[in-house]
Amino acid sequence: MKLTEQQVLHVAKLARLALTPDEVATFKNQLSAILDAVDELARVDSATTLVAPAGSEGLALLRQDVVQGEVGTEAALANAPQVAGTSFAIPKVLE
Repeated sequence: MKLTEQQVLHVAKLARLALTPDEVATFKNQLSAILDAVDELARVDSATTLVAPAGSEGLALLRQDVVQGEVGTEAALANAPQVAGTSFAIPKVLE
């Protein structure tokens, strides 16, 4: 789908972008290519695909959330760059 410069400028206005004429030309080509790719994907018949989706059972492949115990303080702080007692030490954000 070929976009016009007016369409690109309309999208830029909606996004509150100020584009130079060179940027308009660049984005016109890029956005047109993206829309062409989406259009090509829309034409693919996904109902008769030859590749079965991973885990045809749908959500059955997801594991159940099970509490497996807690992480101790020592293990939680093992890779911390700085530690203050039993907590992570972080720099002050506000003065």
